[in-house]
Amino acid sequence: MHRSLRDLMDLTGKTALISGGAGYLGMAMGETLAELGASVVVASRDGDKCADLARHLARQGSVGKHLGMTLDVTDRASVRRCLDAVESTYGGLDILINNAWSGKKNSWSSIEEDDWYQDIDISLNSVFRMVKFAYPQLKARSGCIINIASMYGHVAPDYRLYEGTDHANPPSYGAAKAGVLQFTRYLASFLARDGIRANAISPGAFPHELTQANQAFMQRLRYKAPLGRLGQPDELKGAIALLATDAGSYMTGQNLCVDGGWAIW
Repeated sequence: MHRSLRDLMDLTGKTALISGGAGYLGMAMGETLAELGASVVVASRDGDKCADLARHLARQGSVGKHLGMTLDVTDRASVRRCLDAVESTYGGLDILINNAWSGKKNSWSSIEEDDWYQDIDISLNSVFRMVKFAYPQLKARSGCIINIASMYGHVAPDYRLYEGTDHANPPSYGAAKAGVLQFTRYLASFLARDGIRANAISPGAFPHELTQANQAFMQRLRYKAPLGRLGQPDELKGAIALLATDAGSYMTGQNLCVDGGWAIW
């Protein structure tokens, strides 16, 4: 008899770490894993916000033991402390989601070299840093890695979207996310012998609530997607559930596009 889908997607006894876990999209990721039974470590630079979200996950009635932690993905010492705490608290790590991001909304004309380096460090170097430090724990448990990339890692932004608005798309962002996609494929190849799966998710237009105040800009974004609308955070839950559980156990090196069809034309 085959395992049921319910059994395949059961994460009871598993531990997950989400960088940027208290952010707009990170919250939905944490809810997904908690709903499936995992213990979730919510980590970002805002430790208080992470602790609040961990308490929110506990109030949902999930069986896992949730924890909020301070984490600066650009700081090796902070990454080390976080992963050491995960190991001492839970005994190891099963699921690593690299979701952290922050940066200036630079345009081509405004970006400076320091901005470029900072964005690459946060969006790309941090993924390497997190995986490198988490690797021993993931290897011990044949864990999985989910890297949050972007549709702008494989298609170019349309400059016309930003004309006449205060919004911008920095060239460093898409370059870093393209690197994340290639790094994901590399990990899928070289860590397969350790039983570790590595996949990516490329969200489309999931504008933060603050950005949504500009309705003219939002309408431009809606028009670009075949589905004619913006993404909502809970629409990432299916992709996270698939890649984090045994329902996706034969998937590695893949990039799931959750973009309303944006990249097909």
